[in-house]
Amino acid sequence: MEDTKEAGAEAPPVGAAVPGGLSLLPQGESEECSAQGSALFLGGSEVKSRAVVKYSSAPPRTAFARLEEKTDLKLPPANWLRESAKLGPAGTTILGNSKRSKPFSSFGMAYDFIDSVGNDVDVVSDSENIKKLLKIPYSKSHVSMAVHRIGRTLLLDELDIQELFMRSSQTGDWTWLKEFYQRLIDQKWQRKKKSKEHWYQKAILSKFLYYSINGDGAAQPVPSATEQQGSSTADQTSDSQGASWPAPFEMPSSVSEDPSASNQGLKNDFVRNILWTFEDIHMLVGSNMPIFGGGRYPAVSLRLRDNNKPINVLTGIDYWLDNLICNVPELVMCFHVNGIVQKYEMIKTEEIPNLENSNFSTKVIKDIAQNILSFLKSNCTKEGHTYWLFKASGSDIVKLYDLTTLCEETEDKYQNPFTMPVAILLYKVACNMMMKKNQNKKHYGTIRTLLLNCVKLLDKSRHPQIIASANYMLSELFQLDEPKKEGSSESPLNENSDESYSEEEEEMADSDENGSYSTSSDPSDDNKAVAIIKSVGELSVPEKYKSIHQIRPSCAFPVCHDTEERCRLVLSYVLEGLKSVDNSIKKESDLPAADPNTPIPLKYEDESTRGASEGLEKQMALFLDKMGSLQKGNYSSQSGMIPGSWQHKMKLQLILKSSKAYYVLSDAAMSLQKYGRALRYIKLALQSHDTYCCLCTNMLSEVLLFLSQYLTLCGDIQLMLAQNANNRAAHLEEFHYQTKEDQEILHSLHRESSCQGFAWATDLSTDLESQLSVSCKCYEAANEILQFSDLKSQNPEHYVQVLKRMGNIRNEIGVFYMNQAAALQTERVVSRSVSAAEQQLWKKSFSCFEKGIHNFESIEDATNAALLLCNTGRLMRICAQAHCGAGDEFKREFSPEEGLYYNKAVDYYLKALRSLGTREIYPAVWDSVNWELSTTYFTMATLQQDYAPLSRKAQEQIEKEVSEAMMKSLKYCDVDSVTARQPLCQYRAATIHHRLASMYHSCLRNQVGDEHLRKQHRVLADLHYSKAVRLFQLLKDAPCELLRVQLERVAFAEFQMTSQNSNVGKLKTLSGALDIMVRTKHAFQLIKKELIEEFDQPKSGETVPAADSSPSLNQEEVIKLLSIFESRLSFLLLQSIKLLSSTKKKASSNIEEDVILKTNKHIYSQFLRATTNKSATLLERIDVVIYLMEQLARSGNAVQ
Repeated sequence: MEDTKEAGAEAPPVGAAVPGGLSLLPQGESEECSAQGSALFLGGSEVKSRAVVKYSSAPPRTAFARLEEKTDLKLPPANWLRESAKLGPAGTTILGNSKRSKPFSSFGMAYDFIDSVGNDVDVVSDSENIKKLLKIPYSKSHVSMAVHRIGRTLLLDELDIQELFMRSSQTGDWTWLKEFYQRLIDQKWQRKKKSKEHWYQKAILSKFLYYSINGDGAAQPVPSATEQQGSSTADQTSDSQGASWPAPFEMPSSVSEDPSASNQGLKNDFVRNILWTFEDIHMLVGSNMPIFGGGRYPAVSLRLRDNNKPINVLTGIDYWLDNLICNVPELVMCFHVNGIVQKYEMIKTEEIPNLENSNFSTKVIKDIAQNILSFLKSNCTKEGHTYWLFKASGSDIVKLYDLTTLCEETEDKYQNPFTMPVAILLYKVACNMMMKKNQNKKHYGTIRTLLLNCVKLLDKSRHPQIIASANYMLSELFQLDEPKKEGSSESPLNENSDESYSEEEEEMADSDENGSYSTSSDPSDDNKAVAIIKSVGELSVPEKYKSIHQIRPSCAFPVCHDTEERCRLVLSYVLEGLKSVDNSIKKESDLPAADPNTPIPLKYEDESTRGASEGLEKQMALFLDKMGSLQKGNYSSQSGMIPGSWQHKMKLQLILKSSKAYYVLSDAAMSLQKYGRALRYIKLALQSHDTYCCLCTNMLSEVLLFLSQYLTLCGDIQLMLAQNANNRAAHLEEFHYQTKEDQEILHSLHRESSCQGFAWATDLSTDLESQLSVSCKCYEAANEILQFSDLKSQNPEHYVQVLKRMGNIRNEIGVFYMNQAAALQTERVVSRSVSAAEQQLWKKSFSCFEKGIHNFESIEDATNAALLLCNTGRLMRICAQAHCGAGDEFKREFSPEEGLYYNKAVDYYLKALRSLGTREIYPAVWDSVNWELSTTYFTMATLQQDYAPLSRKAQEQIEKEVSEAMMKSLKYCDVDSVTARQPLCQYRAATIHHRLASMYHSCLRNQVGDEHLRKQHRVLADLHYSKAVRLFQLLKDAPCELLRVQLERVAFAEFQMTSQNSNVGKLKTLSGALDIMVRTKHAFQLIKKELIEEFDQPKSGETVPAADSSPSLNQEEVIKLLSIFESRLSFLLLQSIKLLSSTKKKASSNIEEDVILKTNKHIYSQFLRATTNKSATLLERIDVVIYLMEQLARSGNAVQ
């Protein structure tokens, strides 16, 4: 029969009023399809009911044929037992029963409406089972149902004990349940045969329905009693065979190998699937009840009653619930006497509870429904378990057993035939929840519990695909690429244990609030039962069994306090999945049996023992070839997996997940500075990826991006290992450690690949150069991968990071070679020429810097490019310094090679400044480059000044070049900015002014002729001396330099005095010189302070390490400068006395000059007396000088 969707409401037209309080709600859209469903609503104090048809395969409704009075229903119609679309499955049997209620009917519905299972729906079941449950307090008949919990949904199925035990006697299955039943419940059990009357009533109902759809059908002779009995027997036989109980291990391979497939026993055989809301209970119900319509009856149900037998309460409830569930507002009753039709009667659905002899309270039915649901919710708590709800015939006691627990006590726990359907459904619900893109993470705990229970139910050897897939989904629940959120809004999920409904859970403690069911050891009770309702009458008491236990109010997701814990959980699921896949591949001869407990040896080789760079180049070439072949889709599995098989697809996904987990572990270890551990994890990540590459037939760009990220992290780790060589032993120990889990995963990887594709990147070398080279090759490989496809443009941020790292590692390697060259230079003593080894190191260093600069410039990283240009400038200065040692020290001259390299250094520093643009962007780098540029100019000028190349250049040209270089050095020496380098800048500037002043002073002494030039040099010398003094006075740690400059200024004054002829002029110059001498008092005070501090240190008893103390004063230099100072002071005072005395004789008396003369004579006499004391200490001599300077300062001689 072709399935159709019912597009009409099975009720009167929308909005039509129905007398007696029954009204129709407007038609609403079905959730699962475009079919519209009508809703029936009972208002006021009555119950609320709403029914939405989710699916229907019934043909359009037609009017029933009203049979004439006296029609003999014992005579079969012409169409009897012929297949009829109008009657559907009900045609060949009785109303609403398809042969026999199948034991897996609820699973068939659950598979079709997987979205409703676990969340929205409370109960999924056949309508017959729902009716049977709601009639428990009114009926003495037995009740036997299987109950399963999936999320918050309960699945109810008839558990035909008689059929089970018939099977048990034939096959030996279910023996344990039969013994349990006989021992505890019904010790005298035997197969109960149905009466002849039962089969008679079934036959007459069937004939009535066929007459009703074909009123003109001619009657056929009534079969004899023997034939009828034979027909009944055949019916009985076909009935018993149609129960569709599968053997425990007879699940079709399609189900075990493909979770999406369904087998014959799990079909949704109902004509209608209805979402029925009864009060606050949401149920997905299957029904086969034929519904008729047409004319003035849009939807009616048809019933046959014996006029001699009044309708009882059970029948009334049956009719009422059928109409509610199927949304039918009216019931047509046909009465007969001994098979002869008497009359028809129309009854509205809301009037059924008030029929004579069938009076019942709808509110009581509502209470019964709520109590039964609460009872089941509170006690059927373990997902995946099969519960058995049982009430014996004539008994008032309802018992609930956990069959799974009872079954596990037997030899084979897989004897429960519900195990496989439950596991499949758990898996399907979890899959459905996973596939919803808008799925909130708060459901992850639910999904995890569903999957864990699914895996527990299945036999690993029989259902490897589902187990592998479930474990993969479990691993997918943990988002490895997201940062952990501790104490976030997700914390409420962790209020309950994630195993709160698992098999390990303790039995739920009973509470008085849960009603009177209990597990006490009362004689009338059964200690094997999970819970017991002592009297069915209690079910009618409102809220008697109100559940305080929500079905999964919040299913907790495990709290992972750190990244490693989260990744380890993921890897545990990945490992289980890999085991399932590997065990399903029946090719044991491919690999020798390996013991997972035996560590796989890690190849370790000291890179320094072989040509590291050559080996790396070869391995890189092989790697790039392999990357190229991946684009062509080469496949090379060792285990013999067939490409496209489920094993192949699943193993690919699991391996990729393991590589991600190891990558995240490595990154976490890196942040903890556990570099050995980080390298071990990234090695496992790359080994996983290598295996993935071997298996993959079509490499996705996303996976290539992962590989680029792995190699980038590997490069970071190798670089950090190189920079932390002090802790190498600890790193080595961490690197070689392996957990059992890692060994087993690696064993699975080795089934497919040698896992050596990235060995070049993950070796732990003890050689610094090798580690830096490996790091660089990792970044280069990561960059090469980004070039294979359009990854570079698709992932610009990662591309920029890779290039930054490439630039950085090339800078590190360049600095390494540069430092090696500098070390060779310092060791060079005998040979003064530059060695070939040094030149080779220069070339390597320069090449690295050049490539690094190109990397940074390609991503417009001006700051880092400037730093590398700065380092290149430093390399040029080292090259220049290497050339300064050539030749004899006494004949040393500034060589052209030095000039060339210093000028190259200047060019690179200037490029660095141009790259930076302005100081505001990165002031620290800007200041550093300026300082280096100033230093280069200063060094070049100093060398030219100290080792003037007079053999090649004229003195004037050298002086000009020195002056220009010094002024450029001053230009880039920032003395005004308040930074940590300011004192250095001030000292540098003071030294430059001092040197320039000394140079002009020297020129003045040696020049003859050109008076204009001499005057210019005199002015410049005086200017630079003044600036040098001003800058040195700002510094507290350069008293000797200040004193030297002042003494040179005195000497400069003395030289000027020699060219003067008049006494007035000489006196003025002498006065200026003495004033300079007075100003040296500040320098002497600083020297005295430092000397006192040095002398006091031993007295305090504290030994201050030289490294921690400030640079000590050079006492020899102080003594030398003091001696010069004393001699110049003696000379100036003597000349002053002589000139003043001669002036006094020639000229008229000048009172001021007389005072100065008198003072100078007094100071000179004191000075002579002090200098005659040869035993005076340095401090005493300095005290004398300070005292005399104070005397001179008080006299008018020092006033300019």
